[in-house]
Amino acid sequence: MPTEQPTASPHELHEMSAVQLRDSLRSGELSARETTAYFLARITECNPLLGAFITVTAEQAMADAAAADDRYSRFRRSSAAPADGAAADGLPLLHGIPTAFKDLTDVAGVVTTHGSAALDHKPAPTDGALAAVLKAAGVISLGKTQVPEFGLTAYSENRIAPPSRNPHAPSRSSGGSSGGSAAAVAAGLIPVAPGSDGGGSIRIPAAACGLVGLKPGRGLVPSGESAADPAGLVVAGPLARSAADAALLMDALVPSPATCYLDAVAREPRPLRIGVSLASPWSGAFPFTPGPEALAALQAGREMLEHAGHAVSEADIRYDNRYPDAFTTAWTAAVGTARISPQREALLTPLTRTFRRRAQQRSTSKLDESLAFLRRFTRDTITQYAAWDLMLMPALAQTPRPVGWFTGASHGDARWPAAAWAGDADEDYRRQCQFAPWSSMVNVCGLPAVTVPVHWTGGQPGEGLPMGIQLIGPEGSELLLLQVASQLGF
Repeated sequence: MPTEQPTASPHELHEMSAVQLRDSLRSGELSARETTAYFLARITECNPLLGAFITVTAEQAMADAAAADDRYSRFRRSSAAPADGAAADGLPLLHGIPTAFKDLTDVAGVVTTHGSAALDHKPAPTDGALAAVLKAAGVISLGKTQVPEFGLTAYSENRIAPPSRNPHAPSRSSGGSSGGSAAAVAAGLIPVAPGSDGGGSIRIPAAACGLVGLKPGRGLVPSGESAADPAGLVVAGPLARSAADAALLMDALVPSPATCYLDAVAREPRPLRIGVSLASPWSGAFPFTPGPEALAALQAGREMLEHAGHAVSEADIRYDNRYPDAFTTAWTAAVGTARISPQREALLTPLTRTFRRRAQQRSTSKLDESLAFLRRFTRDTITQYAAWDLMLMPALAQTPRPVGWFTGASHGDARWPAAAWAGDADEDYRRQCQFAPWSSMVNVCGLPAVTVPVHWTGGQPGEGLPMGIQLIGPEGSELLLLQVASQLGF
């Protein structure tokens, strides 16, 4: 770890919003080196408990920060630099902002583990699309964050590194698959982070960790994680502590945006018609009852929306009961084609191994039938949603689950890694679908959605566990969703 220490007070930097930090870096009040050193020290202090990072790239981060400071110095000396020391447009949008990438994203020179012990762990030769976009915007990568194996699950536990834990209650999971990134942002190890979402992987950990998590619509952000994604489920988006911070990251993620997300996020949205529903396409296959804290979050969110001037009414949404089989077929197709030598398949988790075997046994026609069904499901669902401007539901059906709850594994500090994962794959999957029953259909439909932390189990913000709502919008409503989140005070 670097020895350089920041001059700011010991609590100041990680309590600053990403927008405030951006402004301080661009004005010269903070240097990239002192900012990077501060957050690396936070990681050293907190990560042993949280397991948010798999890999910390301290040396490279400090070198990148020094390069950012050199760039800033050259800019200040140029004729384009303003005389009053204010920030200027000649610097990258996210100049000097520390962040991290989940360990499904290639970062040049850093190992991408995909959360799997069955793969050879070799440094990536080049940056993936997401890392390339954000590095060009000026971020400093501090490392790679914890993920489930191949990003398949709603919890971030695997066989290569300690599980990612919830900063609000370390015995609880931070969710998945962007669980390490969410834990890092919520704990102040980084100010903001990109995540990826193929079935809830931004929104689930955001809800579990008390963050704003935005899943953009399909095709807006050209930086999804999965090359083998036949249903087009995976997109990248922000994990942040506020709508403004999420908007800042969206301005970097979206090429040539028609509007500036950050400039527009605080504008009051028009009064909206919002439909509220507890219906889920998973309820036929995996019946569930929303927990009392999920219902309390829904009620809190409804009251906040109504107080803000929106009309909230019950929506009678109905889903085709063939959805679970079709989604699972599409969701697990990629793991069937992953390059894993037969002698290493025993190193896979039970869930991955089971779904890999089933995917390999399916015919091509079965996948084609499932994809055709999901296209019909999309048309039908979007038609139903069109009666309202936004759809409202709980973000999760249960409070964040204990670490090891989905798999039956023991992840106590003294026993990790567990020798055996006690739960079978089907029970694991059932629990995930009952925990997050309102997530995956948004990916299938390619729609934007945001989670907002409107309720805490302890009664006051920051007390107990966070619980949130999810708002789903029509195509192109990312800014509107962030505006509503900002209107609600987040």
